[in-house]
Amino acid sequence: MTSSSAPPDEPAAERDIQLDTARLRVLAHPLRLNVLVLLRQRGPSTATRIAAELGINPGSASYHLRRLAAGGLIVEATERGTGRERWWESAHRQSIHDPAAEPVEQREAGRAYAHAVVLASIDRLRRAAQEVPLLPAEWYEASVYSDFALWLTPADVDRMRAEVVEVISRYRHSEAEAPHGASPVSLQLQAFPVPGTVDLEAGEV
Repeated sequence: MTSSSAPPDEPAAERDIQLDTARLRVLAHPLRLNVLVLLRQRGPSTATRIAAELGINPGSASYHLRRLAAGGLIVEATERGTGRERWWESAHRQSIHDPAAEPVEQREAGRAYAHAVVLASIDRLRRAAQEVPLLPAEWYEASVYSDFALWLTPADVDRMRAEVVEVISRYRHSEAEAPHGASPVSLQLQAFPVPGTVDLEAGEV
């Protein structure tokens, strides 16, 4: 997936970032990815709050926050700090990785990142499932949990992905631009060969 950067005068969290090899390695951990996603979806937070949200201990949350900060993916929200606990926020709106455009030397890191993305998505979906019985009617009726079986070539999937992303881009608002009654919505886009149907021996190791 490709995306252009936001104009230089936009706040840091409004810009997208193209992941390089170093950042791919930082994000090749599902829990670390979910810490970053949480900051992007819910705004600035602390290790204690993140630990409670993700069901981990504060020490683990602090460790992953430090790794994300070292990779330039989050920054300290100094205006919220009290001196007792540090607040963190995402440095970018979205991380972008296009496997088709990655150089050969980046493929190992890219595959490790993609693996972590899948595992992190499973964890977020599992947590979302716990709230389904409690959702207000309007959100329950609007939510989508679908799975489609399609017969496609890799080129078909690539084309469809570009078309879907173009549609999604029309609905991207900042929090300040969001209409009244809006809530952060997690839209997971996944397209992959049905497990067991592709000759893995013919693929890239």
